[in-house]
Amino acid sequence: MSTPTPTRRAGLRAGTRLSATVATIGVAFALTACGTPPWAGGGGATDGPTPSSSTSIVPTPVPNDLSTGSTQRSLTAGAVAATVNYWSDLSMDKWTASALKPVKLSLVTTVSPSDGQKVYLQRATMTAVPGTSAGSLDPLAPQVDQATTAPGYLVLDPYSYSQQFTVGAVPAEATFVTLEFTYDFLVQATPTSSEYAKQTATDTVVVAIAR
Repeated sequence: MSTPTPTRRAGLRAGTRLSATVATIGVAFALTACGTPPWAGGGGATDGPTPSSSTSIVPTPVPNDLSTGSTQRSLTAGAVAATVNYWSDLSMDKWTASALKPVKLSLVTTVSPSDGQKVYLQRATMTAVPGTSAGSLDPLAPQVDQATTAPGYLVLDPYSYSQQFTVGAVPAEATFVTLEFTYDFLVQATPTSSEYAKQTATDTVVVAIAR
């Protein structure tokens, strides 16, 4: 067996190195080819940071029972059924914190069973309580209409009672005012009796404060 010449051995070593280099390039190409190309990233997603979306806070609407100009309520106090209409001559955009805000009401009652006895309004009271989304603020002084005749104002249909109360200035931070009404009625025991039964009805009306 003949011994290979040095030139032959050098050729073999060079061929071996060339084959290894080609194999390495082939492996690198295969790894690169297996990756996802940039244009196939599903909607053009990037590796950069995603900008955070800002959430805008929508203020909660303030309820306003007089938003249409007036409101009507049906109240019950024992045998007495009262219908009350509330409205204001001051437009809602002028119901500001510092303004004097008039509230008018008209009230009429019926009684059941109706045996001819009368119904009288002895006293009507309104208390204004300003408030915000965080809660109620200090109430304003109550306004009272005490009947100047005994036993009271006749309010049995077709006779009615009308009155105007005024909501004074409220704190600047108030966003609404709750009007708390109390009506004290006297009902005859019989059509000819001088004895009366007292019945009390309450109601609340919420009005927004214009900014």
